[in-house]
Amino acid sequence: MVLEIDSSRGEGGGQMVRTSVALATLTGKTTRLTRIRENRPTNGLSKQHITAVDAVARMTGSTVTGNTLGSSELLIEPGHEQNTNLVLDIGSAGAVSLVMQATMLAARNYTVPFRIDITGGTNVMWAPPIDSYSMVLFPLMKKMGIDAKVDILERGFYPIGGGRVVLEVQPIGKIKPLVLDKLGRLERVRGLCFMQHLSDRVGQEMMESCRRAFEGKYDIEIDYQRSEGMSRGAGMVLTAEYENGILSSNVLSSKGHSAQQSGLDAASDLLQEMSSGSTVDIHTADQLLPYLAMAEGRSEFIVSRISKHLLSQMDTLESFLDVRFGVERKDDGYHFTVTPGEHE
Repeated sequence: MVLEIDSSRGEGGGQMVRTSVALATLTGKTTRLTRIRENRPTNGLSKQHITAVDAVARMTGSTVTGNTLGSSELLIEPGHEQNTNLVLDIGSAGAVSLVMQATMLAARNYTVPFRIDITGGTNVMWAPPIDSYSMVLFPLMKKMGIDAKVDILERGFYPIGGGRVVLEVQPIGKIKPLVLDKLGRLERVRGLCFMQHLSDRVGQEMMESCRRAFEGKYDIEIDYQRSEGMSRGAGMVLTAEYENGILSSNVLSSKGHSAQQSGLDAASDLLQEMSSGSTVDIHTADQLLPYLAMAEGRSEFIVSRISKHLLSQMDTLESFLDVRFGVERKDDGYHFTVTPGEHE
């Protein structure tokens, strides 16, 4: 029996492809994806999607049909291997973090450590910055018993890319639920400003405008990092670290958007999350959701708004797993519950 997934539903982008391919291998369900990215300006699979699908296939010994540039259909016939030490090159500034999403999820059942060396874009638009994994996602996953780390060997910015990271994931085993109904006390607010082949003035202006936005509200410590590489760019990741959880924001420099404005945008986004009642920020919620759906018990979290990515992720997970999602609108945000059942 083949599980049919209409990939134009919900957010209708690459996330549904990455999650579906990984879950097909985890659950052993032969899966056909149709109408891939049908509602996007460029339809079908891009280089980063192809790399992610190929990686999952190589990891698990799965057979994939249709994994070509622009393809609107994929057939995944799951394998049962546990291959490690993969080396991948997206071949563009395609997002390394998005490829990692698929490979980390596909490694969920591994009984041996998994290591992958990926070349591509580490800090690009429309994708989580690689820094948010080590600063936000991985610490939250650690609370669930998942041990993952990423080393940034070189940064890659659009359009050149050329960044390189090494991801390591230890065998996962049982996943603990995450109950984030309250953040608890604020422990610190910090940031990382990174810069490659641009004037130090850009970084200084970004940090100064960020600090000004926090003046009189919270103390903030910002680390400054200059790096060497093929591409050039700058950006910032901010975190508010609480007793029970972490909120974050991020920004990239871009033409027509001053360094001062970039720093202010990052600060404003984090301050808004901190005052909203959220316990998980909107960028992190959909990335955590697959692991919450496979946890040994009920999880809870609060988001300030429901993104299309989050809705799409819920839809995809319900197609593969025995899991129930609940959501209730309250004054301090949208309260989510994730209740896994007996996984098929």
